[in-house]
Amino acid sequence: MTVEADVPEPRPERAGFDDFCRDAYAPMVRMAFLLTSSIETAEDLVQDVFARAYPRWSTISEPSAYVRRAVVNACHSHHRRRFRERAHRPSTPDAIELEADELFDVLATLPARMRSAIVLRYYQDLAENDIAEILGCAPGTARSLIHRGLARLRTVMEP
Repeated sequence: MTVEADVPEPRPERAGFDDFCRDAYAPMVRMAFLLTSSIETAEDLVQDVFARAYPRWSTISEPSAYVRRAVVNACHSHHRRRFRERAHRPSTPDAIELEADELFDVLATLPARMRSAIVLRYYQDLAENDIAEILGCAPGTARSLIHRGLARLRTVMEP
């Protein structure tokens, strides 16, 4: 007589969450990478967002929009933390500058909301109304953020 271990069946909402995570993980990491310029940070932030979303998974009506907005907010929080840390850290005269792709360097100079608007528009291919909802602003503000961000990118990127 063999005794089978009591292995609980996966809950239906858990199965849906697992499928969603498998499908959404890579696109969310790519978006977070564009917002943070660090693959490690992007992966950590997306994992944190998924971990925070799991307990309330059954109450989330639009998972893609919810997670996208949470990732953008997590990236903004990351930049705020880094800014505060840099403000309180003594500067080192022998700091090594790493060469990076010019686009990432220019994106990093943009304010967080402007960078987010550009990434959401041209990487996520979202409409201005969706971007405005994610950023918590009016559609006209989102349109202005995109326009001004592109203008800054053009001045730096053009010869």
